Amino acid sequence: MPQVQLDEEVFGIAKRRASEGGFASVDAYITDMVVRTQPEETGNVDHLFTPERITELEAISAEIRAGGKTYTVDEVREHFENKRKEWLANHKD
Repeated sequence: MPQVQLDEEVFGIAKRRASEGGFASVDAYITDMVVRTQPEETGNVDHLFTPERITELEAISAEIRAGGKTYTVDEVREHFENKRKEWLANHKD
């Protein structure tokens, strides 16, 4: 199997992020990052639809059908822009 070499500092960052993200190993984290950031190359996004995520999506759909709160496109953009800013502030590696 092909291998990738990382210097100690980069490996340390990857190891920390893998642990924080709940990955079983650095290899699993890096594999996820490559596949998730370039899904058009594989054409496969199945890994995004875990049983937990499907359950969450089904619950959201049921809530919407029952008249629950929905969001405008502008509200969603604002939310994710704020999340992006927060993430960038916390990941200045």
